[in-house]
Amino acid sequence: MRRVLMVFVGFAVLSLTLIAQAGDNEVAEEVIAVTKAQWAAEMRKDVSAAMKNVADDYTEFNPDYPTRLDGKAMNVRLSEVFNSGSGDTVAAEMANPKVQVYGDVAILTYNYIGAAKNKDGEIESVKAKSTRVYVKQGGQWMLVHANFAPVGD
Repeated sequence: MRRVLMVFVGFAVLSLTLIAQAGDNEVAEEVIAVTKAQWAAEMRKDVSAAMKNVADDYTEFNPDYPTRLDGKAMNVRLSEVFNSGSGDTVAAEMANPKVQVYGDVAILTYNYIGAAKNKDGEIESVKAKSTRVYVKQGGQWMLVHANFAPVGD
């Protein structure tokens, strides 16, 4: 009887672990899809679509500014200004993605590999070490924080 109980408990633990992993894989796919949709919108210069899954209290660190950027509104204004410039992102890829899931929080880390066309029409590589933190709010994964760090040459 004791052996049967131990087998049953072991099976139950294994089943719950597999169910949790399947859920985490589904969340990982959702979060990566949200990120890639944002990139696609940015490439179309559609600020509204790019900011669809960005929380109002979003914060960001990036190599262009020495301080943290606070709020979705600031990021919308900066995106609109940069979209009026002559440069264009022509490719965006995600290498080595990893999503860590903690309930309604998902942390996505990856290496960004992209290409941009400068004002002279030349293609330049763009690369970064990236972290994005998402929180599930109202049934949607919302970006609440990001850190885009340069990759040294």
